[in-house]
Amino acid sequence: MAEGPGGTGPLPPARPLDAIDQDILRMLQADGRASVRSVAERVHVSRANAYARINRLVEDGVIRGFGARVDHERAGHGTSAYITLKIVQNTWRTVREQLRQLPGASHIALVGGDFDVLLLVHMPDNRTLRELVLTRLQAIPEVLSTRTLLVFEEEDLEPQG
Repeated sequence: MAEGPGGTGPLPPARPLDAIDQDILRMLQADGRASVRSVAERVHVSRANAYARINRLVEDGVIRGFGARVDHERAGHGTSAYITLKIVQNTWRTVREQLRQLPGASHIALVGGDFDVLLLVHMPDNRTLRELVLTRLQAIPEVLSTRTLLVFEEEDLEPQG
């Protein structure tokens, strides 16, 4: 079950989002630093209304946080890879907690198909990636096998507006 902001317990049931909420989400995805005033002006509501809507979206867990889109190569992480893992059945929660601790881990997903977990990592170089895979990942007892897919080029897609 999803946790509330700051791990404060379970989230309330999801409330439906109207067109204004959707517009606010698109704006904040494109510019997480947008002021409440500019959000209110763009969606044609009062500042108080925009502020209340943003707070509700955060409290409901629709907005999980605000952050920066990073150019990993310019930030010193020039090697990216998707790593697929096959794990022991019913060990997802244990494995997930260990994967969260890995340096460079950016995205973790439990998936269906030929493998169980998809892990995205951003590392300084191939040597560091090799150490992560051969030393850290393969040392997790619940990990049965891994396959590393080196990323040659990547692009974060901008939100559709």
